[in-house]
Amino acid sequence: MHDASPSRLVYRHRWPVRVMHWINVACLLALLGSGLQIFNAHPALYLGNRSDPGAEVLKIDAQRQGDGPMRGVTQVGSASFDTTGVLGVSRSNGQEQARAFPSWATIPGAGWLAMGRRWHFFFAWLFVINGLCYVAWSVASRHFQRDLVPTRRDWRGIGRSVLDHVRLRHPEGDEALRYNVLQRIAYLVAIFIFGGGIVLMGLAMSPRMDAVLSPLVDLIGGRQTARTLHFIIACGFVAFVVVHVVEVILTGPINQLRGMITGYYRVKKQPPEETPHD
Repeated sequence: MHDASPSRLVYRHRWPVRVMHWINVACLLALLGSGLQIFNAHPALYLGNRSDPGAEVLKIDAQRQGDGPMRGVTQVGSASFDTTGVLGVSRSNGQEQARAFPSWATIPGAGWLAMGRRWHFFFAWLFVINGLCYVAWSVASRHFQRDLVPTRRDWRGIGRSVLDHVRLRHPEGDEALRYNVLQRIAYLVAIFIFGGGIVLMGLAMSPRMDAVLSPLVDLIGGRQTARTLHFIIACGFVAFVVVHVVEVILTGPINQLRGMITGYYRVKKQPPEETPHD
């Protein structure tokens, strides 16, 4: 029996997009792991220019009451949560460790802060260079205008797109070859708001950038505020990646990975709609 709707391979992703995509994957993994290691050296966030005890907006700590076991406590504002086993206290090699984030989530080593900072700065600059190259290539090749900027048609269909995502319904056939409006908005937010914001906040945290970025530091309220915003945007990147991976799984991981590795994406040909007869 012949398949009524055979498929075809379509060249979907050009090689610059694929190369820069995988560079971003490596950068984000290294930046997250090394960033958490740096955060573990002082697992608290503040607003303003000072880091006074008791003024934390977020604090991850290990506490012991009497002779009992250590408990992980995460404080957000005035609210405290027991996060033992995840944040504050985790187990490694069968032993409890007082660490804001567990050792498996940090790189390059559990207590190697100096090397963690070097990794973070190296991959941060690689991330910046790769991002600038992506924006420049996207504008020059019209990939940006053609595939990322929402059209009037996209804006008119945003309600339907939201409902389709809630119902886990995804486009098929040729419609699967173009980004929907939610994807376009998400990518633009990730590139310009998350990407640009996390880089600016990272620079604003550096004492060496005082002469250049002091107006920005004053505008946001201080270097500790920049550190807090840096952390929040990093959480936004994590959320974006999680949603992105979930969507890849739901829409066919093998096909999606083939498209981002080789450029070729398999599309099922949709059968022609039947013309109703009188």
